[in-house]
Amino acid sequence: MATGRTHRPATRSRGIPEATVARLPLYLRALTALSERSVPTVSSEELAAAAGVNSAKLRKDFSYLGSYGTRGVGYDVEYLVYQISRELGLTQDWPVVIVGIGNLGAALANYGGFASRGFRVAALIDADPAMAGRPVAGIAVQHTDELEKIITDNGVSIGVIATPAGAAQQVCDRLVAAGVTSILNFAPTVLTVPDGVDVRKVDLSIELQILAFHEQRKAGEDAGHDDEDSDDARAVAAREARRAVREVREAAAKAAPAADGSTGASDRKGPDGDVPAVMPA
Repeated sequence: MATGRTHRPATRSRGIPEATVARLPLYLRALTALSERSVPTVSSEELAAAAGVNSAKLRKDFSYLGSYGTRGVGYDVEYLVYQISRELGLTQDWPVVIVGIGNLGAALANYGGFASRGFRVAALIDADPAMAGRPVAGIAVQHTDELEKIITDNGVSIGVIATPAGAAQQVCDRLVAAGVTSILNFAPTVLTVPDGVDVRKVDLSIELQILAFHEQRKAGEDAGHDDEDSDDARAVAAREARRAVREVREAAAKAAPAADGSTGASDRKGPDGDVPAVMPA
C-alpha cells in the first residue's frame, strides 16, 4: 500500500486555485452522502446547495478537474467522488501522528472520520511518562522521546499537534526535522515553519469569538429596531395626548360662560391663540 511519503497531491502542479482546493472536501462530503443513498446523478444546483456554495462557483471549480457534467443529466456522483478523492490524494494511505493526548488529542484519536477518508492514525505521542503505554482509541500512547523513530518507521508526512501552546513550536520543529511536511495545528499559537511545509491551523476559540461577534451584532440590530419602534410609539402617543388635551380644553371653553356673559373660546384667547389661557374650573 502506498504511503504519504512517496506521493504528493497533484493539485498545485495542475494549477488548481487554493480556494478551489478548500472547497473540494465540501463537495466530496456532499457527494459521499448522495452515494450512500445510491443517487446516480446530481445537478450543479443541487450539489451546490448541499455544499453551501453557488452553482456558478461549483461549475468553475469542477472545470479545473476537467469535469463539466452532461446537459440535462448533471454530474455522475460516483465518478465525481473518484475525481475529487484522487485530486485530494485520498486514494492512498496517509499515516498520521497525533502529538499531545490530552482531552482534545484523545477526542481526535477517537474520531472515526480519519480512517473513512484515507487517514490512518499511525501513532499517538505524549510528553507525559504516565501516558506511555496507555491505550487510547485502541492505540498505545508512546512517549515523545520516540517521535523521530516513529515518524521514520511509519513513513509519516502529516502530523497533528494538540499540545498546549507553549510546547507546540518545539514539537513542530521536531516533526519537521524528522521529515513531516504537513501539520494540522490545534494549539492556540502561530507556528513558524520553513518553506515546503504546510500548516493548517484550527483554533476553536477564534471560531467561537467570531460567532460571538456576529451574535452581538445581531443583538445590537434587534435592539436598534426595538428602540426605533419604541420611539415611534412614544411619538404617536404624545401626539394623541396633545390632541386630546386640546379637544378637552376647547369643549370646556365652549361650555363655560365668560365673565361678560358671552360664551365661546373666541372671546377668551390665550397666548396660543385658540387655546384658553386658563382652564375653566
